[in-house]
Amino acid sequence: MRTLGELAAFLGAELRGDPSLSVTGIAPLGRASASQLSFLASARYLGQLQQTRAAAVILRPDQAERCPVACLLADNPYLAFARATALFVDETPAEAGVHPSATVSAQARLAPGVSVGANVVIDAGADIGPNVVLGANCVIGERCRIGAGTRLHASVVLYRDVTIGEHCTLHANAVLGADGFGFAPSPEGWQKIHQLGGVRIGNRVEIGACTTIDRGALEDTVVEDGAIIDNLVQIAHNCHIGKNTAIAGCTGLAGSTIIGANCTLAGGVGVVGHVEICDNVHITGMTMVTKSITEPGSYSSGTPMASTRDWKRSAVRFAQLDSIQKRLAGLEKQQQQ
Repeated sequence: MRTLGELAAFLGAELRGDPSLSVTGIAPLGRASASQLSFLASARYLGQLQQTRAAAVILRPDQAERCPVACLLADNPYLAFARATALFVDETPAEAGVHPSATVSAQARLAPGVSVGANVVIDAGADIGPNVVLGANCVIGERCRIGAGTRLHASVVLYRDVTIGEHCTLHANAVLGADGFGFAPSPEGWQKIHQLGGVRIGNRVEIGACTTIDRGALEDTVVEDGAIIDNLVQIAHNCHIGKNTAIAGCTGLAGSTIIGANCTLAGGVGVVGHVEICDNVHITGMTMVTKSITEPGSYSSGTPMASTRDWKRSAVRFAQLDSIQKRLAGLEKQQQQ
């Protein structure tokens, strides 16, 4: 529970209302109760603002006159809302110590304040920094390093030689450092290319549930500081993800993809291997990236949804485009004669 005065101080927002009023949680405008905080980040919800029963609303200063309840004024209400959520996390803090069922190598180093959950395995040479939390059933391979304040939720697996920076979050069942998909064809079948690199994760990186980041073939696969990666993302060997880049769910990056800083890849994007994407690129959902992108901006591919009947009709026409183009070129040539 927080008072509006405490919230205003924490957010650096101007309060218009009673600073002693208590707030117990956060809820959307249309469902917030008289003890909950809400926010307005889009003009499309102005109608809900008029009807809200929230204790207070975070909104822009120019919208304050329309607010029927107390308000917290912020130039970026969505960012202020994001910061406010940290005050209402309902999660029991992890206790420092090693669970009796955990298996910790005598050659591993655990700094003060580390919390090791049930059935965790920590192999030789692992170095676990201060206040790291390892959820139940995590496996930390040989020579892994985990920076201070990082949290691994249940069943995260780090293969050998994975380095994770400070204040990162890895959600359940993420796997870092599995072999990249490297094989050479031979008359006898596929010859495995043993993956000799590792994985390096920067500081303040968040990695979603069931996401996989493969180890490099000869050099490390790298994710730089501040990157955020959603659930069910596949990052292949030797990829390099730049600072503060965001990758949404079900995206797949083939080997040796290089993505710059401050990029966003929406859900279901596919990127072929050995291409480079420069800084400040936005790729819309389900786009297939088949070549390097050298200019910042927004990029898309694919076809919009249509009724099945219309889509089938369009699909037939796709196959006819080449012959249509040739006929058009022929007609243009005739006109020029």
